[in-house]
Amino acid sequence: MKSIFVFFAFTFLLVSTNSVFGQNQKPNFVLIVADDLGFGDLSFNGSKQIPTINIDKLAHEGVNFTQGYVSAPVCSPSRAGLLTGRNQVHFGHDNNLGGNQPGFDSQYLGLPLTETTIATRLKNFGYSTGLIGKWHLGTEPQFHPLKRGFDEFWGYTGGGHDYFEWTPDGKGYKSPIECNYKTPQPITYITDDKGDECVDFIKRHKNEPFFLFASFNAPHAPMHATAADLELFKNIKDEKRRKYCAMVYRLDINVGRIMETVEKEGLAENTLIVFISDNGGPVNTNSSINAPLNGQKGILYEGGIRVPFIMNWKGKLPAGKTYNNPVISLDFAATFFELACGKITDEIKFDGVNLMPFVTGKTDTKPHESMNWRFTISAAIRDGDWKLIRLPDRLPMLYNLADDISEQNDVALQNLDRTKLMLKTLGDWDVSMPHPVFLEGAVWKVRQLNLYDIDYPLVQPK
Repeated sequence: MKSIFVFFAFTFLLVSTNSVFGQNQKPNFVLIVADDLGFGDLSFNGSKQIPTINIDKLAHEGVNFTQGYVSAPVCSPSRAGLLTGRNQVHFGHDNNLGGNQPGFDSQYLGLPLTETTIATRLKNFGYSTGLIGKWHLGTEPQFHPLKRGFDEFWGYTGGGHDYFEWTPDGKGYKSPIECNYKTPQPITYITDDKGDECVDFIKRHKNEPFFLFASFNAPHAPMHATAADLELFKNIKDEKRRKYCAMVYRLDINVGRIMETVEKEGLAENTLIVFISDNGGPVNTNSSINAPLNGQKGILYEGGIRVPFIMNWKGKLPAGKTYNNPVISLDFAATFFELACGKITDEIKFDGVNLMPFVTGKTDTKPHESMNWRFTISAAIRDGDWKLIRLPDRLPMLYNLADDISEQNDVALQNLDRTKLMLKTLGDWDVSMPHPVFLEGAVWKVRQLNLYDIDYPLVQPK
């Protein structure tokens, strides 16, 4: 009898211990993605107009990657790369999602079903997975996030949303909020509502390993801000810029709420928090600022693809570290996968790499020697500090980013051998890639080309 009692006592102790410490076997992941955020619109990146104390704290107490890139300069292909860890050009997701074009099959208008998301991979490892917010990887049923690895979804499948309202029969930005775990509430202000749902997800899943994709749409259009937040920026005369600053400020508040919840629930030492924007700020449409970077969303100048890029993990990553080697959003999936004890095989491959050995000093090599981009009319390659951009209506442009972060001095003709070599390397990669599985409207080709000829602000406003 005594032995039976001891057995049950030991079993109870083991179960209790696992319930408290079991999550330590696998870390939690919180992936926070801003939408159309300007590189220069965070105070730790030099903004003098927008106090972003919470995102700043995330960077100051974690690792700030000064040369962090995304794999595309617009939302959908960038997110396709982010969630799969593979350069989306490798599977034909080059373009942004819009209406289906003549000659294409709408059943392929989304993240190809041949690809596996990091949500699916983590779910297979016993993680609870949740997406709060924007999807933008296909609206057809086969592309729905609940079929692409997410257990829970509160949000919308399109590329943007009204900040104050949804209607049951709404279309576009007024489309209904979808939710599979409760009846979705009316919107108050969607950035706050997403914050609410993220906090709730963390609290509900704190006793099990979880992956939370906190997919904000701020500060993407439409330019909607609360009256209280607008009052804080009343000194800014430009109305659109004032709204933009208020939207970023409210985003920062809700990033802080997520951070606070992770801390209060005792999860900070077992939770990797990542913050990134899906592309650079669209200066011409939302008054964002990418200074000192040239360019904007939609093009391959630095302002379109270099973004705020932060990793924070209390006690596991060095606090206050600045990491200066180039990295890319494709690295997050590989990092999460290996931290969750996944093994890279011939069948499971990533174009990104696990960043942990690089930021903890276990290796002194660089994560990437070179990077390639292809987006509609444009393509680019970065090799060391050199970057070449190829467009259809001009000679290739070459910049040395170590000396010219703002890409003001095209030195292609002064470095013809390098220009030819990089152009050949980029071209060989380009022709080895498959056809896109869908295209955005042809009108965007001209619009994107014209964006290369605009003068962009390269210094911060006061």
